[in-house]
Amino acid sequence: MSLREEATAPRPLAKDGGQPAPKRTSVRWKLFILLLVLVTVNYVDRGSISVALPVIQKEFDLSPELVGLLLSAFFWTYALMQVPVGWLIDRFGPRKVITVSCVGWGAATAASGMAGGFLSMFIARMGIGVTEAGIMPAGGKLNALWMHSKERGRGATILDAGAPLGAGVGAVIITWLISAAGGWRAAFVIAGIATVLLGALTWWYIRDNPRAHKAVNEAEAEYIEASHRAEDEAAGVNGEGRRALLPYLKFRSFWAMCLGWLGFNGVFYGLLTWGPLYLSQAKGFDLKTIGWSTFVIFGAGFVGEILGGTLADRLRARGLGANLVMRTLLGISSVIVAGGLVGVTVVSDPIAAVVLLSVVLFFLRWVGLFWAVPATLGGRTNAGVLGGAMNLSGNIAGFVTPIAVGFIVGATGGYTWALLYFVGSAIIMGVSVLALDYSKRLPV
Repeated sequence: MSLREEATAPRPLAKDGGQPAPKRTSVRWKLFILLLVLVTVNYVDRGSISVALPVIQKEFDLSPELVGLLLSAFFWTYALMQVPVGWLIDRFGPRKVITVSCVGWGAATAASGMAGGFLSMFIARMGIGVTEAGIMPAGGKLNALWMHSKERGRGATILDAGAPLGAGVGAVIITWLISAAGGWRAAFVIAGIATVLLGALTWWYIRDNPRAHKAVNEAEAEYIEASHRAEDEAAGVNGEGRRALLPYLKFRSFWAMCLGWLGFNGVFYGLLTWGPLYLSQAKGFDLKTIGWSTFVIFGAGFVGEILGGTLADRLRARGLGANLVMRTLLGISSVIVAGGLVGVTVVSDPIAAVVLLSVVLFFLRWVGLFWAVPATLGGRTNAGVLGGAMNLSGNIAGFVTPIAVGFIVGATGGYTWALLYFVGSAIIMGVSVLALDYSKRLPV
């Protein structure tokens, strides 16, 4: 059911046949809009270095290999923290983890604006990786706790759509801040302070379950909990279970989830980190043109992700099975992404390259539906740690890809083989999305 249909659906009569039952509140959607804002700011901060990189590279006199190392610094610690922070989310709840993350990564972003050279910038970027690690797994946990099973596609893509939105909006914001504040350093400090303030907002509004939120009425709470009971009954559990990761390692779907996210991020993080330099060096764009081109490319990804989640939920609402819907949508996505990247390697016109990259991002971001998978495979108990394991895999690509591309560009003097590296990642993604069973919880 769409948001509009839900709002206009007939209100059921009370059991005594009198006044209609109270209309269901929609706090869960407001909470996920806040998560969208949060992830958007997350990607503004983490992607800011890529936008400012032409200036930073010149100021610090960095070779392509050192640029690759610097771009990978965030992902080293971000990846290593995924499973531990996933366990913390399952143990202490997403609200606390999200708040601490916001304050921490805001401080680290501000510190990166004070870096004096490669080493201090590298350390600051590692600090951002540590502190941002909890955001996406916590969002996956909230999707399990707050959303009806038929709404999790939209929940997952609303959450994850902050990534392309932040990358696109961030390009414009950071280029404007660099100009308005007189340099990249002040721009990073301002972005960091704004993030710390966002941490206070998340603590005020987010709750770990619907009944703990004062604005949720009984109708909305029961609507969510009825879905949870039905899931538990279908899985043969009572909603509780042991918090563990190791038992999942024997299942094909667990590895398909991890490898699918790895392949996805091999493409996305490659374009996020090296895309601005590609536009600058291969297509001759200046800083302002880079900002707006990045906005168009990643803005297409944002639109694609929201439409992909809506389409998946509508197809499920029509009675189509989870495997049919997910494998069809994500299989189509993988084919178009791989084909579009091959096209970028052969076109010479800069505008054509931007158009093709926009198409790639539009369909690539359909794979944001994967943020519904931890709740499907692990239930509410283990959604956090499974989300952490999935994001660990994705961010292995996050720290390998910038380094690999740096060496490829340094060795070949161009970007053709780097783009073919992204094609290989898309193929891994495509095989994995078809191998995953989206229809049932794993028996752990």
